[in-house]
Amino acid sequence: MSRPITLCTAQWADLSLKEVCKLAEQMGYEGLEMAIWGTFDVRKAVNDPSYIHYVKETLKKYHLTSVALATHVPSQCVCDLYDPRLDGFAPSNLAGKPDEIRAWAKEEMIYCARAAKLMDIHIVTGFMGSPIFKYFYSFPQTSEEMIDAGYKEIVDVWSPIFDEFDRNDVRFALEVHPGEIAFDYYSYKRLLKEFNYRKTLGCNFDPSHLLWQGIDPATFLHDFIDRVYHVHAKDVKMNLNGRTGVLGSHLTFGDVERGWNFVSPGHGDVDFDAICRVLNQGNYSGPISVEWEDSGMDRVYGATEACEYIKKYNFDASDIAFDSAIQTEN
Repeated sequence: MSRPITLCTAQWADLSLKEVCKLAEQMGYEGLEMAIWGTFDVRKAVNDPSYIHYVKETLKKYHLTSVALATHVPSQCVCDLYDPRLDGFAPSNLAGKPDEIRAWAKEEMIYCARAAKLMDIHIVTGFMGSPIFKYFYSFPQTSEEMIDAGYKEIVDVWSPIFDEFDRNDVRFALEVHPGEIAFDYYSYKRLLKEFNYRKTLGCNFDPSHLLWQGIDPATFLHDFIDRVYHVHAKDVKMNLNGRTGVLGSHLTFGDVERGWNFVSPGHGDVDFDAICRVLNQGNYSGPISVEWEDSGMDRVYGATEACEYIKKYNFDASDIAFDSAIQTEN
């Protein structure tokens, strides 16, 4: 199968590039979706040519490729409605300074586009933030004007960033995800319309965030396949037992009393077989990146097992109809 199985390094950003490359090769991965915090420094990449050489040589040494950069931490800060949680995503000297955090995040994304080009990478995954996600439940009442203003702000702030992406032949794959301006089927559909279907903006398809909301991942994938620029392999286990709900009850991830939890691929309810068939029909040939998240399992054990599991659901489409052999010449 031509689709490479890669590892998203967002959950491995405590390791150096060399350490994560060595481990990824040992676990069976073919490449990395490199997080631009911890794993890959976009500013250093733009300003120091020797750094690009080092990164490429390190990947080569461990027989890995990199076909995407992950920007989820800084990109969340571009348009999010500030609260103290963003202090943990931005440089420590910007803590408590919303305007400066946003300015840093926008600049970081500009650097990211330029660094991607230097790495011969054409896909950047990430978030966009949202000034209106807190309004998803309309109490106190949310007016249509407030929602309209939120989408307009996203377009106004992100359009200059996308201009830089275009100049560097890079596309942005938004992970449709709670907390974002587009968090489900119809909010993503509206986002595409607000950007006038600009090709720069696509989707990082992650089924785990859709399933617990009650959205069928394969249906979402089918309807938006022309916008799917990157795929995450992540699983979720539902536990709606009469006491639990989908909003999480303020219980931490991994708590078995939650209504759902992210789990290692193959241990949850995502139908990866159905997803593979839609990817085949849509001629998707990009990476399938394991974003490994499971608070109840050792990460090396889990990510190793996940790599082998996803390979089973990375089969090619048939080049012959199954019933063609039973037809007569006439």
